[in-house]
Amino acid sequence: METIRVSRHPGGVAEITLSRPAAMNAVSTAMAGELTRACTEIAAEPEVRVLVLSAAGQRAFSAGADLKERAGMTDADILRQRHAIRAVFGAVLALPQPAVAAVHGFALGGGCELALSCDLVVADDTAVFGLPEVTVGLVPGGGGTQLALRRLGPGRAADLVLTGRRVGIDEAERLGLVDRRVAAGQDGPAALELAGQIAANSPVAVRAAKRALRHGWGVSLEAGLDVEDAAWRTAALSADRREGIAAFVEKRKPAWPGR
Repeated sequence: METIRVSRHPGGVAEITLSRPAAMNAVSTAMAGELTRACTEIAAEPEVRVLVLSAAGQRAFSAGADLKERAGMTDADILRQRHAIRAVFGAVLALPQPAVAAVHGFALGGGCELALSCDLVVADDTAVFGLPEVTVGLVPGGGGTQLALRRLGPGRAADLVLTGRRVGIDEAERLGLVDRRVAAGQDGPAALELAGQIAANSPVAVRAAKRALRHGWGVSLEAGLDVEDAAWRTAALSADRREGIAAFVEKRKPAWPGR
């Protein structure tokens, strides 16, 4: 891997670090491919319970698509690259494990979309978010229109997408772009701490709960309750549920079987 780093932490936490700090972690074709492969591999690893998506350098989580790379592309090249771009955001969204974004500095365009593709966003006081694609003749293409719509609601999403403006941490927190705000420089440690809290729970229950949250959005209440019921049945009939109740009765920490 040349554009990302993959590391493992105790307790079943994996971390992918965007590692093109000189380019403000802009998402090149190479980075898209490496990030897709890493997410696909992590998704298949049962011992990984939570993923943290972080970034190297001080200036940016990610400034978005690598426009310098695109400047030399033909229309045909851009359409070919489109497959790689859709694949990377699809791989993040498809993770069965919860994903936590650790954001500092600029999270613009594809960088903002990577953060929104995660289940939780931890951002420090330096974070600046934006979907500026319309200012360069584009439309958000990594799920930005749909993810912003679902997270912020139609009016707030339209405000960001149609103006292309940037928002600092105060407004980002108020809009709901950020789930946890921390002091400058603490986004990484805070995201890892949050990931550890999640990873301490039943991996079967956590994955089932994530499915319920993701698949229950945008459907009727009746359909959503059916989604929840399916998740409940998965957890209730698992070895994790039996271990969890036994540990509660015996007043000890559970040793999750993970099945």
